[in-house]
Amino acid sequence: MRCITRILLGAFTMWFLAAVNSDAASSSSVTVSATVLSKSICKFSSASAALAFGTLDPVTPVDVTVSTTIGFRCMGSAPMATFLITDDDGLNELVPDGNRMQHVSIPASFLPYSMTLSPTTATVPKNAPQILTITGTVLGIEYQDAAAGNYSDAVVISIDP
Repeated sequence: MRCITRILLGAFTMWFLAAVNSDAASSSSVTVSATVLSKSICKFSSASAALAFGTLDPVTPVDVTVSTTIGFRCMGSAPMATFLITDDDGLNELVPDGNRMQHVSIPASFLPYSMTLSPTTATVPKNAPQILTITGTVLGIEYQDAAAGNYSDAVVISIDP
């Protein structure tokens, strides 16, 4: 009886191993990746700037455009650096490029504005001072019926590399 049990057990083991091997793939893939560090690094000279639209009078609603600047510099081992500057559209973005300031005490009240950056990309010499110009516009039609009070937003501007 013992001999029959071993033969049956050995036959089961061979069937099990064959079943496992039949489910195995005949090929496999390997994901290969690498990150090449930039020879340049660009940094803003200031951690913050203000785009202040001032006091907007809904009695005489006119488009208000203001600008500010932030300096930056690209350094590193390469003689030239190509940068890319982007923004996150702020805390209250409704749609892409849909910047909105939020009323400080009426959370459901917003004031739309547009914002542009210039330049957003270029190739510049290493260690040469550069200037980013940030321009914003609030249209008169957007604030003529807005709730009175203060509005604000915070936009993150990033530079790469």
